Amino acid sequence: MADVAARAGVSLSTVSLAYSGAGPISPEMKARVEQAALSLDYSGPSAQARALRSGRSHVVGVVIHDTFTLAFRSPYILNVMDGLISKLGDMGLGVLLIPNPTGDSDEKSLLDSAPMDAAVVFRVRDHDEPAVEKLRKRSVPFVVMDGDAPAGAGQVSIDDASSTVQLIEHLQSLGHERIGTITLPHAPGVETGLRSPNYMPKSAWAPMHNRLEAFRLAGVEPCVVVEARETMVAEGIAAGHLALTHESAPTAIVAQSDILAAGAVLAARELDLKVPQDVSITGFDGIDIPWLAPLELTTVIQDGVAKGDALASEVQELLDGETPSQIWMPLEFRQGTSTGPVNPER
Repeated sequence: MADVAARAGVSLSTVSLAYSGAGPISPEMKARVEQAALSLDYSGPSAQARALRSGRSHVVGVVIHDTFTLAFRSPYILNVMDGLISKLGDMGLGVLLIPNPTGDSDEKSLLDSAPMDAAVVFRVRDHDEPAVEKLRKRSVPFVVMDGDAPAGAGQVSIDDASSTVQLIEHLQSLGHERIGTITLPHAPGVETGLRSPNYMPKSAWAPMHNRLEAFRLAGVEPCVVVEARETMVAEGIAAGHLALTHESAPTAIVAQSDILAAGAVLAARELDLKVPQDVSITGFDGIDIPWLAPLELTTVIQDGVAKGDALASEVQELLDGETPSQIWMPLEFRQGTSTGPVNPER
């Protein structure tokens, strides 16, 4: 920087301002510094040195709830990441992807040691959430998506329980009494399979818990419950076969994601069942699934990109030392062509 200052004929502080943008400097003076730096093949201050001096890493840890291979197959998660990374980039912050720790005492996790100014936790369980405990132990400020945040943390959530009740009531208005559900996994490592009608794991990720709790709120006991290993079309197909060939086969299925719902539609077709004439199917998220056309899912729409943007805004509040807010993102019920009146023969 001293060499650049000498070449440009300016003070060292002027060179510093040109790179940090932390104070007033004219466009002409900035261009003069940049030209001098270019002639010296100088790319700018060391990121490591700046981090040591400022006490900031300019990195935000993003805790992914599952293996990266599975998590990033979800179009909804990709939309959230799009909004989050774009907004953080505008703030001059990078992202470090971190797998959710298992909670084993001997486990070495990036959450224990990686430099980060703040963190975003994509999903949290009802209790015993290891990611939250590690972040609190390190005093790293963090934001929780789709779950209850502890005191001092930010939160960006949706009222998915009420919206799922709306889906159930929509099916009831069409005459459906045997309503089943295909759920998201309650934790990593589960296998797709049948569960009891009153199934509610002791510790579950909030989206799965809330959308299952909606049946109790609606006063309906699902006739069949299938838990999917992950939000993948293949798991939706497998879950759909289990539900539709069950002895208490439903006339309607509430799937906890659009991807699982799409898989259930394919399972119905493989079983020579028509949607919605023989079975109605609803989803959740409102993602674009053009290969289902002309069928359009009845679903609840949420804006994943906007949610990612809101998460980044919460990070900004935390880094500015402000009290974090609790943001509730809007949801919208959309009636498609995947639901219809109950078939008396079913």
